[in-house]
Amino acid sequence: MTSCSPGGTPDLMFLFSRASHALMVEHAAGLTGLGISPRAYCVLLKAYPGGLTQRQLGDQCGIDKTTMVVTLDQLEAAGLVRRRPSPSDRRARLVEVTPQGEAVLHQAWRISVRIQQDVLASLPDADREVFLRTLSDLVDGPLGGAGPCTPAS
Repeated sequence: MTSCSPGGTPDLMFLFSRASHALMVEHAAGLTGLGISPRAYCVLLKAYPGGLTQRQLGDQCGIDKTTMVVTLDQLEAAGLVRRRPSPSDRRARLVEVTPQGEAVLHQAWRISVRIQQDVLASLPDADREVFLRTLSDLVDGPLGGAGPCTPAS
C-alpha cells in the first residue's frame, strides 16, 4: 500500500512516515549489540566534532530538553560522552565524545552505512543518486524546519 489518500494520489506524509518507521526499526535492531539507540547514535554523531552544547545537540537531533538529558545521562554512564562547563556560558554544558564513545560511534556508523546500502540496493542504480539528492533537497528546504512548510522561492 503506497497511498492513504482518496483518488490514488500517493500520500507523502504516509510514505515518509512508513519509510522512517521501517528504517528506525532496522537501525535500532542493528545498534542493539552496541548498547545504544538510534537517538544516542545521533547524539554521538553530532557531538563528535566537538564544541556543541546539550541544547545545540538537542536541536540538531530533534530531541526535547528532558529526553536529551536522559540520553546524555545514559551515554555518560556508559563512558561514551562527558559534559564540561562551557567557557562562554557557565549555565551551558559542552558535550565531548570519549575515546570509548568514538569507537562505538565508528561501529555504529558502519552499521548505518550497511543498512543504507541494503535499502538503496532495492532501487535501480540510476535512481539512487537522484533519490538521495531529491530527499536532501526537501530536507534542506521546505522540510528542514520544525515549523510549517514554506513554499520554495
